[in-house]
Amino acid sequence: MFITPKPVRLIKRIIEIASDNDSLILDSFTGSGTTGHAVMQLNREDGGNRRFILVEMDSNICRNVTAERLKRVCSGYVKHDGKNVEGLGGGFRFATLGDPLFDERGNIRKTVKFPDLARHVYFTETGEPLPKQAKANYPLIGTCNGIAVYLLYNGILKDKTPDGGNVLTTAVLSHLPKHDGPKVIYGTACRIGPERLRRENIMFKQLPYKLRVDAL
Repeated sequence: MFITPKPVRLIKRIIEIASDNDSLILDSFTGSGTTGHAVMQLNREDGGNRRFILVEMDSNICRNVTAERLKRVCSGYVKHDGKNVEGLGGGFRFATLGDPLFDERGNIRKTVKFPDLARHVYFTETGEPLPKQAKANYPLIGTCNGIAVYLLYNGILKDKTPDGGNVLTTAVLSHLPKHDGPKVIYGTACRIGPERLRRENIMFKQLPYKLRVDAL
């Protein structure tokens, strides 16, 4: 299937020379997933904590070749000659790319829906995927390490004005789900003073500017 498949031993050696044991390895043309295999094998050998991002544009190859290989590398498999190969442990997340969130001017596209932006905001803020149990179309999109993450966008509060509840005002704040700890709130603007924000333990981040900066 692949004209020039990369041997695991070669890629492992390159990673060993060019990275630290906690590096993030990117392969933009991943094909069969050799880079991921090499990273997991090297971690197993030297106790490293390297991570990897693999990119494959062909969805059939990505799902049926790359992901399948990594599953077997993690959990173990049986070779064609009947020999059992022990799994290396670890794991990975399989993700697909959606439409771009931002237009050529850096503004959020008008076609972007609340759930799409919520996933991006939560990952940008926490480094974790949006929890599967997160409520759909709900301003409190999730909590991580005791910090609640809120998103005011697309009239999620069913119009509390101004601009459909996208601006953090005292009225809008009173309608948000309660959280006793620190809060990070994303919105288009904030009309609450800094002293009140401190008392409420709120860090406000303006859309789309703060999101774009943090995402770089």
